[in-house]
Amino acid sequence: MNRINLITLGVRHISDAVDFYRKMGFEASIMGHEDAIEIVFFRMNGSKLALYPLEKLAGETGLEAVDTEGRFNGITLAYNAKSKAEVDQVLKRAGEHGGEVISPPAPTEWGGYSGYFADLDGYCWEVAYGADWEFDDNDMLII
Repeated sequence: MNRINLITLGVRHISDAVDFYRKMGFEASIMGHEDAIEIVFFRMNGSKLALYPLEKLAGETGLEAVDTEGRFNGITLAYNAKSKAEVDQVLKRAGEHGGEVISPPAPTEWGGYSGYFADLDGYCWEVAYGADWEFDDNDMLII
């Protein structure tokens, strides 16, 4: 295994989560009806992001769903920006649409510029910029 095709986030209120991610700029493919959403897939360059009801996702794994609201769950997602201004804009947008900016943008020890926001379910996103970064044709960071 050498790739991740899909990242699925278990969410408490799927319609609220869909609304938040749409406002952040994601394009959604919804399975089910707007009033009874079963699962949502967001089209992205590179990999895909999905939202699924937390209890159902936990049931599929055979594990108990644990409420981690207000606590770090050990996972971060990242958006690599192409400028410091874009970092500021993304974090501002997240805060305006119900997310929480948990670490304001600032210079980093590695020479970049970065901040964090938590989405409606507490999933942490780093929004970062590096002056030397290069991107491929899918806007994925070349590492």
